[in-house]
Amino acid sequence: MRPDRRHCRQRGAVVIELALVLGVFLLLALSTIEVARLMYVFNTAQEITRRAARAAALTDFSTDTAMAALRSHALFRTGAGPLPLVSNLTTGNVRIEYLSMDASGALVPLATLPACPLQNVVNCTENPNGAACIRFVRASICASGGSGCTPLPYRTLTGFGPGMAQLTVPTAVTVVKAESLGFRPGMTCL
Repeated sequence: MRPDRRHCRQRGAVVIELALVLGVFLLLALSTIEVARLMYVFNTAQEITRRAARAAALTDFSTDTAMAALRSHALFRTGAGPLPLVSNLTTGNVRIEYLSMDASGALVPLATLPACPLQNVVNCTENPNGAACIRFVRASICASGGSGCTPLPYRTLTGFGPGMAQLTVPTAVTVVKAESLGFRPGMTCL
């Protein structure tokens, strides 16, 4: 029995149709995944700074190990490493600044930190608006290095996408009132 001539002419059409439809489907699927990841990064950036600022308001700023643990905890980790799904956002990108408030109400970064939380209590008791009194804590996400806070570039998973190269992770600045800063009654450091 001889194959039908019509069937022979259409033999490769299904493969071509599959290739065209599969290409469009994969493009849409990868685009959806990338947009979902972008939204995850933008929402998580604010949560990272909120967690970092809240913890910094309660943590002894003079202890390096406590500050390193604070940054790791802000990135939802128990040790060193980047934020899950965002390989370029590490503990080095979580910036914590301690601020004083001058008499006019302006927030000013401290040039030098007090020696310990007890020294900060003494400084704030003597002059609440002094340049050595930590009144607020500011957390933000910045690219590593430099004195200013430059936004961290956003990296796509796939490496493609028009306009994605210009996106940056939001700095997501959070300012909270300084609380104990790790001070405990009976603490000595002076």
